[in-house]
Amino acid sequence: MSTLPTHMKAIAIVGKGAPDVLQLHDVPVPLPQQGEVLIAVAAAGINRPDILQRKGLYPAPKGHSELPGLEVSGHIAAIGAECIRFKVGDAVMALVNGGGYAPYAIAHEGSTIGISSGLSMTEAAAIPETFFTVWHNVFERGGLKAGEKFLVHGGTSGIGVTAIQAAKALGANVTATAGSDAKCQACLDLGADRAINYTSEDFADVIKAETAGRGVDVILDMVGGDYIDRNIRSLADDGRLVNIAYQKGSKAEIDFMRVMLKRLTITGSTLRIRSADVKAGIARSVERILLPLVSAGQIRIPIDSTFALSDAAKAHARMESSQHVGKIVLTVG
Repeated sequence: MSTLPTHMKAIAIVGKGAPDVLQLHDVPVPLPQQGEVLIAVAAAGINRPDILQRKGLYPAPKGHSELPGLEVSGHIAAIGAECIRFKVGDAVMALVNGGGYAPYAIAHEGSTIGISSGLSMTEAAAIPETFFTVWHNVFERGGLKAGEKFLVHGGTSGIGVTAIQAAKALGANVTATAGSDAKCQACLDLGADRAINYTSEDFADVIKAETAGRGVDVILDMVGGDYIDRNIRSLADDGRLVNIAYQKGSKAEIDFMRVMLKRLTITGSTLRIRSADVKAGIARSVERILLPLVSAGQIRIPIDSTFALSDAAKAHARMESSQHVGKIVLTVG
């Protein structure tokens, strides 16, 4: 660890608000504690929670870095006590609790995954947040099984492109919503069986018509607001609604009689506040089940665009434009 620099230029959130509050600042290089590794970052993924944090709506958990960035790729630079899975120099990707927009970032060893041959650092940086989120919410909380019908909103988002491909590869019938005909075509190209342009079609009406009134088994939603009631109407008996974000708001008026009569399950989660042990368990499932599908070519990692670390504000502006298809990534090292 003596060869590590003591300081680095990282992206800090200076104030709250527009993308221009993301600014390069000189900050100390963190040192790994027990059970942690220090990663020399090559690339860092951009995610919607980063935007919420920038606006002051999603603070870092107590005791963790207040710098933005929830997923990184790179090489192990230092190892804390009781770490046994990696050695200095290993190529890895990791889910982090913050601090990804930087040349060095701390990760729990359990949330760190080795990079297999064939993946670029840019692609690897686009995996952890979306793969962890999709596996836990669609397959663990939502219990999606082969042969069931699955609806994902925001099909061309980072979460969406992963959910479409993972659900299809594991045997589900997949419908996705998106905001243009071009984005709907992108969903179909990724394997969706049906894509709904929400600007010209009501997804609840489409689901009702195309399933003969039965509905779908699992819905993954990050929109909220008026989607909540329409999601409930779109679920089949014993269906499961999983919420992971609320771009249109977290409050809605719904008729719980429909929930009771159809025996629905409504659930949701956020990863950042979960324990290191929980995240490690999700990581092992991702390693065992989803990453082999990447190696086999059944799941691709669509990269919309890359930006230099110093252009983090431009990367956020790109995400907020909602024009992207797939992941936006910062190149760091």
